[in-house]
Amino acid sequence: MDKLNCVFLGTPEIANDTLEALVADKRINVSLVVSMPDRPAGRGKKLKSPDVIIKAKELGLDILQTENINKSKEFLEFSSKNDIHLMIVFAFAQFLKEDILHLPKLGCFNIHTSLLPKYRGAAPMQHALFNGDKETGLCIQKMVKKMDAGNIVKEKKITIEDDDNLGTIHDKLKDLSPVVMRSFLEDIFSETVSERVQDESKVSFAPSISKEETLIDFEKQTSVEIQNKIRGLSPIPGAYCFLNNKRLKVYESELSNEQLKPFEVSLKFNTLVVGAKTGSLRFKLVQQEGKPKRTDYELINGFKSNNTKIEIHSTRIQP
Repeated sequence: MDKLNCVFLGTPEIANDTLEALVADKRINVSLVVSMPDRPAGRGKKLKSPDVIIKAKELGLDILQTENINKSKEFLEFSSKNDIHLMIVFAFAQFLKEDILHLPKLGCFNIHTSLLPKYRGAAPMQHALFNGDKETGLCIQKMVKKMDAGNIVKEKKITIEDDDNLGTIHDKLKDLSPVVMRSFLEDIFSETVSERVQDESKVSFAPSISKEETLIDFEKQTSVEIQNKIRGLSPIPGAYCFLNNKRLKVYESELSNEQLKPFEVSLKFNTLVVGAKTGSLRFKLVQQEGKPKRTDYELINGFKSNNTKIEIHSTRIQP
């Protein structure tokens, strides 16, 4: 098989290593990289390019930034003038219409960070952690009109360890993706690609996380549920509650054997332990509103020096 023209669609940093793997394969010509437009970022709200665009420029690749590829005149012009053999999509954040999906001769393939058909949608890593799953993985699926419903062409599983959080799972799957992609490319060039139909009876969904879902509810959630929420939202955006009426983000926690009621606080041995619906847990690494991250030991010492009582709530208390 001759050299293949490939269009790569992606946005965040998790896709960068896979793009590099495609560029490194001498049988592949990455003819275009498509991503989202630049966005304001940081305190200064200066425009920042998506991570994939920054990487594509470093690699000397042609780029296209568009809010909607389906309506992009530039992409329509590109596709009319160039043969597209393969399209690879990874965290692109846009739905592709059927006319786009039908452009590449070999198909359009999406890299998804779950073991499909489990957790179709935008936040599979978070939901796997929320639910206390013991494994997750990465799939490459041949895209169809229905979201994440295409046939699986490659799959690789990983174990979720007890100390894993969103950051560590992100990094594991980021490292795994180019490995799986290289294996998929070998199947393409050896003409041995096999497809497995997804079992629709086992479908579950992982929608985007709303701001409301990042709140810790000590009355409605058990200590295990809170622990899993903290893991699934660390380091970004962070699960939160309120400490003395100020927002407190929690990045690391562990289950405790202390018997406490919901919201009840224990400061034994200079650790911050809070009661939940059932059970309790220690908040090990936290960040008060307007302050840097600190251990619970550092937090408690600060309050002791001011002789201030610590109170935990799920909402701000009106004066």
